[in-house]
Amino acid sequence: MQLRCFDPNCATTLDLHAPALECPKCGELLEVEVAPNDVDAASLKALWTARRTSRDPRDISGVWRYREFLPAYPAEEIVTLGEGNTPLVRGLRTAEYAGLRDLQFKHLGWNPTGCFKDLGMTAGMTEAKHVGARIVACASTGNTAASLAAYAARAGVAGRVYLPQGQVSLNKLAQALDFGAEVVEVEGSFDDALNTLLAKTNEGIYFLNSINPFRIEGQKTTMFELMDQLNWQAPDYLVVPGGNLGNSAAFAKAFDELLRYGFLTRAPRIVVVQAAGANPFAQMWQSGAATLTPVAEPETIATAIRIGNPRSWKKSLKGVKATGGQILDVTDEEIAEAKAVIGRDGIGCEPASAATLAGLHKLRASGAIDRDASVVAILTGHVLKDTNFIIRTHQKESNAHS
Repeated sequence: MQLRCFDPNCATTLDLHAPALECPKCGELLEVEVAPNDVDAASLKALWTARRTSRDPRDISGVWRYREFLPAYPAEEIVTLGEGNTPLVRGLRTAEYAGLRDLQFKHLGWNPTGCFKDLGMTAGMTEAKHVGARIVACASTGNTAASLAAYAARAGVAGRVYLPQGQVSLNKLAQALDFGAEVVEVEGSFDDALNTLLAKTNEGIYFLNSINPFRIEGQKTTMFELMDQLNWQAPDYLVVPGGNLGNSAAFAKAFDELLRYGFLTRAPRIVVVQAAGANPFAQMWQSGAATLTPVAEPETIATAIRIGNPRSWKKSLKGVKATGGQILDVTDEEIAEAKAVIGRDGIGCEPASAATLAGLHKLRASGAIDRDASVVAILTGHVLKDTNFIIRTHQKESNAHS
């Protein structure tokens, strides 16, 4: 395995463990080039199933169980909290609301810190430990901070998180504090926090946002597990919330590999849903523009996707186009309504996750998705990630009815 520039016109390669975040030649993002030897898809499927009965910590992890498609490390170096192993929950009221017969949710909020970030963090933190990092850091709207703090504590390294001041759920902030991370508040948005951190990466800090290619490797295993749960039969659509676009980029990479090595005969259409107040990716798609124009002051109730300049947009766009998918946005009102429906279905999620159901409702209303299509929607965060949002919403409803 090695690192490769994402731009096919450049295709510069680096040593797998090279200390680089971007291509030294063209400045594009890097990715891990996977080239496992003698892949027999049927044998690997059977092996991955058998590992579910193992007591090996690597097999208990829903990420490292699929380690043939991940960078290799000595077992004792792997930093894991048993992440992955998240359920598929069938939509009942939610399916009716969306106008679909077959809707399932892959609920990544059932990870150790209540968020999908753990899937990438186990891989990123393992790489950090492998190269001898002493300080790991990220910019965050809250979820990455909580995950980094937990995995840094497990790895025995110092964790530091850069947060947009006053824009992070207290639930997520409390997690980062509880796990012992140093919290640095930055005036402005997530993008300002990220730029502040990027300016410090030459100070001996190991950077663990999703532009780190090892984070993407961990997150891609979500699709290995999902396809495993579906007996390797892809749904018609996969719907994903869109913030910094690391998740959709990772899922696109997973499908590319699963198709290339014979695990699947087709991939689902990837649909990315952004919040209307933080929608540069959707704007680019709708206008047909060739490049993304950042939103200077992103604003949405879905704080986890309140990002105006998503760094992984090219990787995500490649996946959307390759699978025949699409990109759209939904209003805060549509997100809040969808979140309430998810709650009434006994599932629950944080606001950003509900963008998926809101997007499906909108696509069905326009006839863009057939009622009989099979759909899996990604829920990225647990309902307890932003309890203040729930309390505020219900107080408003009570006041409106009094």
